Amino acid sequence: MKAAVIVFPGSNCDRDLAVAFEAVGADVTMVWHKDASLPSDVDIVGIPGGFSFGDYLRCGAIAAQSPICKAVVEHANRGGYAVGICNGFQVLTETGLLPGALMRNAQLKFVCKTVGLKVETSNSAFTEGYNTGDVVNVPIAHHDGNYLADDDLLARLRGEDRVAFSYTENPNGSVGDIAGVLSENRRVLGMMPHPERAVDEGHGGTDGQAMFRALSGVLIPA
Repeated sequence: MKAAVIVFPGSNCDRDLAVAFEAVGADVTMVWHKDASLPSDVDIVGIPGGFSFGDYLRCGAIAAQSPICKAVVEHANRGGYAVGICNGFQVLTETGLLPGALMRNAQLKFVCKTVGLKVETSNSAFTEGYNTGDVVNVPIAHHDGNYLADDDLLARLRGEDRVAFSYTENPNGSVGDIAGVLSENRRVLGMMPHPERAVDEGHGGTDGQAMFRALSGVLIPA
């Protein structure tokens, strides 16, 4: 599996994401936001958490205009895989690869803790390592994680089985307790929690491992 991790000014989870990919055998390339292309034959692009461009304007809005994001959009539109975590989820919504928007947390405070996530679907490359209905523990760390979608979009996401994860106890006001959503072709995932911070015993839990193992199994078939 060849993975590319995008790095923006203000990214602070890029190394964590690269290490999580490497732990399942991925060949990882770090890609600077001013680059105009991705490495050849890349299988999956990871857009990490952090505070790209200081979260000015809207979180992820400036990053989404970076040269590399055009290549990310083209990669996804060709059927390539991509995952955006926390700030990366915000970037993916700003590019239009995922629907909805991430707003300020309902209580207007930064939230940093481990939360319970319910796996809403195992029908994706990202989630097939879990069973639908499983509850896993994954850290969050965000100020703008309140997922916003109107009634029509929410109904469509539910009807198309595109809600990947939901919070067992909503920490930020997200509509429908949504913590992660999939693209129409199910090859792009955006989620606010940080599975890359739950892949090693030293993290205090390893519930994120299954996501990266599942991706490795899909992108490097046995």
